[in-house]
Amino acid sequence: MRAKKTVIVAMSGGVDSSVSAALLKEQGFGVIGVFMKNWSEDFGNWGPPGTPRDKAKNEPWRTGCTWAEDSEDARKVAQVLDIPFYIWNFEKEYYDKVVEYFLREYAANRTPNPDVMCNSEIKFKLFLNKALSLGADYVATGHYARIQETENSKQKTDYRLLKGIDPAKDQSYFLYTLKQKQLSKILFPIGEYIKSEVRELARKFGLPNAEKKDSQGICFIGKINVQQFLKAKIPARVGEIVSTSGQSLGQHEGLPFYTIGQRQGIKIGGSGPYYVVRKDTTQNQLLVTNDSNDKQLWQQKFEVVDVTWVNQTPHFLLKAGVTIRYHHPDYPATIEQITDNKLKIIFDKPQRAITPGQSAVFYNGDELLGGGIIE
Repeated sequence: MRAKKTVIVAMSGGVDSSVSAALLKEQGFGVIGVFMKNWSEDFGNWGPPGTPRDKAKNEPWRTGCTWAEDSEDARKVAQVLDIPFYIWNFEKEYYDKVVEYFLREYAANRTPNPDVMCNSEIKFKLFLNKALSLGADYVATGHYARIQETENSKQKTDYRLLKGIDPAKDQSYFLYTLKQKQLSKILFPIGEYIKSEVRELARKFGLPNAEKKDSQGICFIGKINVQQFLKAKIPARVGEIVSTSGQSLGQHEGLPFYTIGQRQGIKIGGSGPYYVVRKDTTQNQLLVTNDSNDKQLWQQKFEVVDVTWVNQTPHFLLKAGVTIRYHHPDYPATIEQITDNKLKIIFDKPQRAITPGQSAVFYNGDELLGGGIIE
């Protein structure tokens, strides 16, 4: 394996990471497949290791954990490709870093993005560091994103993080915390392909999961009923639902269980649909509107904290495209620096449902510059 570059591929059992492994082997890399076991029924009722499982059957938010099936799919692909395959268990770290963050943010009436945290703390920290410590030259994943090497003025290599070619699948939004040192050790083999081409490649390589449906839900956990899960884990008080015009419309089930812009699950009648505009924690009131053009639902300015940049910090004022949620277009905005870790974003035009806890990500065309958490 030392005669050529070794890459450890994070194989989820899905078609994207499987094709990534196949492409890398075809390109001449020494490829090793690893399935990360970050979540399983071993965790019982969504508690840390050792939590009793006696209540698990009665928890309505469960839809079943598919780690065993997914890991077996990954193993079958590795057999077809004739590459070594291992399972690494990161369940405790995933619970500590991702699940607890997820619950903590919702309890604070913010709407977190666990996939961003999963990439930051698990895939491109824990997994990357372990792979490199074992002698790998690179790690690879099935993300729809691209890394481009350029030479800077000091004749050193800069790594640019770019959107994936497929606009419907681009996942660069979830990767904004990556920095130069990490990018120098990461490969995104399918970033230059659209999804239909990836499926076709899977068929060409004879992969057994070529027709497997894309996974849905939270990173590594899968599909759950988030509302029911949160209600099982976060104590909250019922309170009043009030329209932006001051009319009392009913009762909410607890402010943590709602997000800005939400229109389903509010459970009030009348001339809807209603949209969540704001959560008044002082009065324990949920403010809603049945006017999708209500000015309180649309904002132009907001602040971002926990800021990171892919390369060096840019000069301010900065003009950039800013996206405020996954699949939200990057609309033109001006970025002002308040402190090293805090920015003010001013959109050229107001945007709908700017949500505390979500990530705001900054682009210059296809290039991802950085991002932070909406405060």
